[in-house]
Amino acid sequence: MKYIVAIIQPSRLEAVKESLSKVEVFRLTVSDVQGIGRQKGHTEVYRGHEYQVNLIRKVKLEIAVNEEFVEPTVEAIIKAARTGEEGKIGDGKIFILPLEEVLRIRTGERGSEAI
Repeated sequence: MKYIVAIIQPSRLEAVKESLSKVEVFRLTVSDVQGIGRQKGHTEVYRGHEYQVNLIRKVKLEIAVNEEFVEPTVEAIIKAARTGEEGKIGDGKIFILPLEEVLRIRTGERGSEAI
């Protein structure tokens, strides 16, 4: 079992969800997050005053999958989250972590059956 965490642009969320459903990945958690990476923020003007925005709004996806779903899940996210053919800075990151145990609270199922 693996725990996949993806940080993507908010505008790409619907495309990623659609791409995931095509590879039969329907269970995920979505959070609005802010962070700083290579983009290093940007400058905005509000009421005539210029200010630096250091934290960029992103969307965080958390997905628990069995081993056979890892590569299809990652490929689906990459395909839908990448901007253009080559991609651009700010398209996001995917982290794949080992998942030791999963427990479904309602039934008490453990391991891959609980996913």
